[in-house]
Amino acid sequence: MAERIGIEQAATRAGTRLVLLAGFPSPWSVAAKAIFDVKRIPYTRAQQMPSDAPDALVRVTGQASYPAVLHEQEKPRSGWAEILLLAERLAPEPALVPSDALARAQLFGFAHEICGEQGLGGTLRLLMIHAGQQASPPSPVSGYLAGKYGYSREAAALAPARAAALLRMLSAQLARERARGNGYLLGASLTALDLYWAAFSNLVAPLTDEQTPLPAPVRAMLAGAPPEVMAALDPALLAHRDFVFAKHVGLPLDL
Repeated sequence: MAERIGIEQAATRAGTRLVLLAGFPSPWSVAAKAIFDVKRIPYTRAQQMPSDAPDALVRVTGQASYPAVLHEQEKPRSGWAEILLLAERLAPEPALVPSDALARAQLFGFAHEICGEQGLGGTLRLLMIHAGQQASPPSPVSGYLAGKYGYSREAAALAPARAAALLRMLSAQLARERARGNGYLLGASLTALDLYWAAFSNLVAPLTDEQTPLPAPVRAMLAGAPPEVMAALDPALLAHRDFVFAKHVGLPLDL
């Protein structure tokens, strides 16, 4: 395992530092790490350490969510798109963003529907928060996340249909590319879209214990998607996920 440092240490280091959530397959962190690994960009991995103050993430990165990327003395980056664009700048090859303008717009559009607000990740996260809120007593973690991510019963009620629609959208996109003879979600070669789908698929169909060792309660939480969502999960999408992890990312995931 590569060196891991605390967030406060990362603030004083040079080079590129990825501040990631440790011990949980947060898809935003998994995707950011995969992007930098595929591009072979050297980085130091940082995470919350016992030596860090509780507010270290906010003080160092200016916000309260993972992941974040610190590069030299530039401003911290925490949004999925700005992290991707930084990686493209630091290592233009292999390109994970198409050079064609239309294909690039398609990539960012699809990726927003996975990573962005009200996207697949946020929608599935709402369902996990809802499950924690319905427990007796409610999970303290779900209470914290509920306030942070705008949970409401009304939003949770709409989430299964939205998640199912997004999965069907991705399935249709994969089928279109396969019909054109392409092996990826957006053309003939790997893009960030494939990495995002692979990372976020863990929220609806987690990898096995051999591929991603997880505590039983965490695995149960990830495997608790409603039947409506599971019915929309195309086996071809899961096969593509497995292909991307095996060929481009590597398993088991290093959490």
